[in-house]
Amino acid sequence: MRVVVEKLVPGGYGLARTAEGAVLVRGGLPGEEVEGRPARRKGALFLEEVRLLKPRPDRYPHPLPPSADLPLVYEAQLPLKEGLVAEALERIAKVPFALSPIRPSPRALGYRTAAQYARHPLGGLAYRLPESQALVRVEEDPLLAEPLAWAFALLKTWPLPVEEIALRGSLLEGKVLLGLIGGSPEALKRPARALVQEGFAGVVWAEPSPKGRFRGRVRPLQGETTLLEAFGPITATVSLESFAQVNPLAAGLLLEEARDLVQGGERALELYAGSGLLSLLLAPRFQEVVAVEISKEAVRRGERDKARLGVENVRFHRGDAREARRFGRFDLVVLDPPRAGLSEEVRAYLLQSRPEEVLYIACDPATWARDVGELVRGGYELAFARPYDFFPFTHHVEVLSLLRLG
Repeated sequence: MRVVVEKLVPGGYGLARTAEGAVLVRGGLPGEEVEGRPARRKGALFLEEVRLLKPRPDRYPHPLPPSADLPLVYEAQLPLKEGLVAEALERIAKVPFALSPIRPSPRALGYRTAAQYARHPLGGLAYRLPESQALVRVEEDPLLAEPLAWAFALLKTWPLPVEEIALRGSLLEGKVLLGLIGGSPEALKRPARALVQEGFAGVVWAEPSPKGRFRGRVRPLQGETTLLEAFGPITATVSLESFAQVNPLAAGLLLEEARDLVQGGERALELYAGSGLLSLLLAPRFQEVVAVEISKEAVRRGERDKARLGVENVRFHRGDAREARRFGRFDLVVLDPPRAGLSEEVRAYLLQSRPEEVLYIACDPATWARDVGELVRGGYELAFARPYDFFPFTHHVEVLSLLRLG
């Protein structure tokens, strides 16, 4: 089947229209002509074994890792990402609103301070392809920030008896933590000591788990377990287990704008708080801030950051965001949920408790638009929304938004 890709859609796919219906093309870019074998999966039509016939003139000319599913020169990526957010707002939320212009990443390349790779059976490091889990050996990764690029080059030559490796670096400190996933922690103690001598700040072993990385047993092997990183106006600890943003320069810009958007008041609540970066940042604007996070490790780091920064009016609570109603009403509720967006319980809590402001940071435009639509129908007004690019050369886009009670 030969098709011309019309537009980019969420999930890293291009969409083309044929007599058989819409076809999804992984990595296909608007305006490109491609050829492949049609296959129907889960009710949708996909193009597999794709061959590029007519590339766009602005397709990125240099090698990129398989995770880079938007291989365009950087300036051409931004309008496509902004369009994903605008379309979601119009189609899903059905809210007429003019977005503020997308904020580019300060770095188009060399921005990632976290990464994970599989060990290739023939040596070196590899990416696991989505769905198939096939391994593609990677010789270099231009998306890695400087400390991780050093670590990547070193680890390509180490025959470590593990399934995967994870890296977490700090631009502020210029250091890297290494996670060894799989293998025997006892057998890895000696290599861990040698790796710290080579320059790693610390090495941690993790048990492989079907629940996800670092969801099983975790054991420090050598050196440090956390690093200090700057996220714009605030510094925070990061770890291999953490879900801290992998592009701290872009995240810092978002945090700074988020802080300036809110009015302040007596009480603020942050749900899906992680280590409470926004809670600690907003603390001077409120008498009391409550940060709710389910991860024990993230709460532990947040408490340490609170003590290090001398913040006294932030209270961490380890629990599920769905328990929000037990904390009562707040002037501001801050939300930074996973890709699934807000749970029904959280949406119901917002519409019942009716905080004056809702600061919503999203990593998925579709679920963000769904939630914004429901809040607007429940009496809120969308006061601000801006896309942010945290992941150049991928389809991912973040959204910073503020809703006010109408």
